[in-house]
Amino acid sequence: MSDKNNTKENTEKLTVGKSEDFSEWYNQLVQKAGLADYAPISGCMIVKPYGYSLWENIKSWFDKKIKKTGVQNVYFPLFIPESLLKKEAEHFEGFVPEVAWIERKDEKEEKYALRPTSETIMYDTYSKWIRSWRDLPLRLNQWCNIVRWEVKATRLFLRTREFLWQEGHTAHVSLEDATEEAELRANQYKELMETQLAIPVIMGKKSKSETFPGALYTIALEALMPDGKALQMGTSHNLGQHFAKVFGISFQDKDKQEKPVFQTSWGISTRLVGAVTMVHGDDKGLILPPRIAPIHVVIVPIFKNDNKKAVLKEVNKLKESLDDDFEIHVDDRDSYSPGWKFNEWEMKGVPIRLEIGPKDIEKKQVVLVRRDNGEKKPVKIKGIEKVIEKTLDLIHNNMFERAGKFLKDNTKNVKDMQQFEKLIKDGKMVRTYWCGNGKCEEKIKDKTSATIRCIENENAKTKGKCVGCSTESKTVVYFAKAY
Repeated sequence: MSDKNNTKENTEKLTVGKSEDFSEWYNQLVQKAGLADYAPISGCMIVKPYGYSLWENIKSWFDKKIKKTGVQNVYFPLFIPESLLKKEAEHFEGFVPEVAWIERKDEKEEKYALRPTSETIMYDTYSKWIRSWRDLPLRLNQWCNIVRWEVKATRLFLRTREFLWQEGHTAHVSLEDATEEAELRANQYKELMETQLAIPVIMGKKSKSETFPGALYTIALEALMPDGKALQMGTSHNLGQHFAKVFGISFQDKDKQEKPVFQTSWGISTRLVGAVTMVHGDDKGLILPPRIAPIHVVIVPIFKNDNKKAVLKEVNKLKESLDDDFEIHVDDRDSYSPGWKFNEWEMKGVPIRLEIGPKDIEKKQVVLVRRDNGEKKPVKIKGIEKVIEKTLDLIHNNMFERAGKFLKDNTKNVKDMQQFEKLIKDGKMVRTYWCGNGKCEEKIKDKTSATIRCIENENAKTKGKCVGCSTESKTVVYFAKAY
């Protein structure tokens, strides 16, 4: 199939609206915008160049951020020996249903799993690398693929058997240092999501049942999707000394005493691309946050055969003047009409479109079109760099405010179970009091399919009654159905 046909196929209009059938709308959009496709392997996806460039931009921003705080990148093997996985029983049990095992040719050889996460193999190595307090803190991160044999329905970027992520693993002298580290990474994730992805998030600790296996506690960042389900966008875990004691990761302190290290782990994945698609997209296609968009500005020249050369000359001059500051693409294909191109770039969510034809050249202007709100206005070519820069910031702010309003409007305070059930059924996130009892949490989940997404406050100034059992409590939590 030719490139032309591929492009045409991918940019056909969506056949369902976002409010009409959210799941089908999402699946169509991911494929028609050229982000990803289903692989010939059950449960897996192919990340296409446009989708991968979004991940690269997310990765680039966060990678620079963590390196400024002493993190170094490494790479560990994809294969995890069974003996290492089983070494930490609670951790292993938490992943058993999702572990993919390699079929062995030699029965005498140890059984290997495909990496569901890397704590075990990395910490076995940490026990060899760390000897003294001088070796700490140790801050390592790897960008890699993860394999979890999901049995639930495949959803591109959101739930697949293989996905891409980063996983940071640190070791420290004290619990205070590990606590500071876990909070630092959670706050960096929040900054990434809000300043780069334009997605507001709620941050707080997980309940014990939702905490990462083997961790003291987990800090989660949760966003509310337009279908009323919460999406866990990232997590940061304070592991305490649990893994250190299991894997023998100890150091000689300044007082000459041998002590276990304190650890953290933290990660985000390609599901962030899915979140951007769901939160910001509309019935025309993607709307990409400018700061992660692969293309900031698409220039669409409007010409006829007799003036094509003159128009393209001006377009190329304009592109050259903008290239150093923005990612620019010129769509000078003469096999498609301007209207068809407009639809294509709207589907792909490019933040700004510039239209330029003979009349615009005469007036020394272009027509600037914003993808986020459709606003269209003429702009003088002289000084256009500042106009574009300002417009990209306005687009980001508008997208963030719009998503923030949705989160606020769809998060409701609740006092009783009847109201709780109705709001959860209506696709809302619920803020309420909870007694802290895991059995009560489980009963609420069984009754409504809603889970505690995160704890806002474990010691609120005012008391309230647990929505599940009416016990007096100071713990405020967020409940929602989730992906």
